[in-house]
Amino acid sequence: MFAPVVYNSMSVNIIIKLVLLYNHGLIQREGGSMEQEMGELRRYRTQSISRGEFALSDSFYFYIKGLESIVDDQVTQRFSSEELVSWNLLTRTNHNFHYISLRLTIIWGLGVIIRYCVLFPLRITLAIIGLTWLVIGTTLVGFLPNNRLKNWLSELVHLMCYRICARGLSATIQYHNKENKPQKGGICVANHTSPIDIVILANDGCYAMVGQSHGGLMGVIQRSMVRSCPHVWFERSEMRDRNAVTSRLRAHVAAKTNLPILIFPEGTCINNTSVMMFKKGSFEIGGTIYPVAIKYDPRFGDAFWNSAKYNMVNYLLRMMTSWAIVVNVWYLPPMTRREGEDAAQFANRVKSAIAHQGGLLDMAWDGSLKRAKVKEEFKEQQQKMYSSMVMGKKGRNSQEPHTESTRRQ
Repeated sequence: MFAPVVYNSMSVNIIIKLVLLYNHGLIQREGGSMEQEMGELRRYRTQSISRGEFALSDSFYFYIKGLESIVDDQVTQRFSSEELVSWNLLTRTNHNFHYISLRLTIIWGLGVIIRYCVLFPLRITLAIIGLTWLVIGTTLVGFLPNNRLKNWLSELVHLMCYRICARGLSATIQYHNKENKPQKGGICVANHTSPIDIVILANDGCYAMVGQSHGGLMGVIQRSMVRSCPHVWFERSEMRDRNAVTSRLRAHVAAKTNLPILIFPEGTCINNTSVMMFKKGSFEIGGTIYPVAIKYDPRFGDAFWNSAKYNMVNYLLRMMTSWAIVVNVWYLPPMTRREGEDAAQFANRVKSAIAHQGGLLDMAWDGSLKRAKVKEEFKEQQQKMYSSMVMGKKGRNSQEPHTESTRRQ
């Protein structure tokens, strides 16, 4: 008779706790290991968890994790714009701010006129000038023979055009620790928030871009750029061949006169509150890694690109009708792979350094969960951890991150 009463009491307490947390819009995760949290759930039992016995109360641990994921998923919230505490007179924060008072509504209306009728025409003009000069300038430089003069002119044209485009976004950029700027023959890795990350970084130095070849207007720009500078563009079929990509990047890094390669290892845009898992491919190439932390100020404009919600044209329209793009860039000391350290461990070490410097949350989750389901190995990892605990095996790493296998799809 005692056991059903205990389990019913535990169920009610857990459900009440989660309902209260949901109503307050907050989930307080304990942050302990699976063994510690299950031990708390077993507090009504006399058996110790170290004895490796199964307890029905263990199921509540997985219920809690599942409900936490539904109420406040740690991953999907990284792919939506950051909500501001106060209104910045942009409609993209909280619509309720529009109706606080008539005065604020009038100010907001005046802001719309200024942003769309004054700032936007000037910004679009600057952007057109910058892109046009980029195509013309790089094409002309491409006709010159390969020598120091061509390299110098190429860097001059790229810097000039990117700075004009940055003015078209009203970008206010502050660079820190310039003594750590990426050097030629190296690899620059940074957290990724927006396609304009390239413009932000290229305002202070030239980089070799890496990406897939495109058609249309983007293809015209890519073909003109590669004539004057050794950018690395891949065909769609090449992008699927990991060995081909790695070999071309290694060949680029081997030439110490080539510009540093700019890579965003997350592989997708994150909302600038966190840094998600770095793909290890960038860290298998070899050479020196130059980490860079980028942090945007959301009070003046939301730089995050939600590609699932806005196409590129709509996104650029939102950028050019913001008040400004304010951003801080930190150059971190160069890092190399340690002896006995594999590519994944090296990638995590670089990611942690970037997150710490930029004041971002360091997350172990893969950004590809934005469009894909949780990998089976994540689920199997939790199953193995619980199995080893029930079977009485020791030595399991209690610091491994919890998986949200019941994440809302």
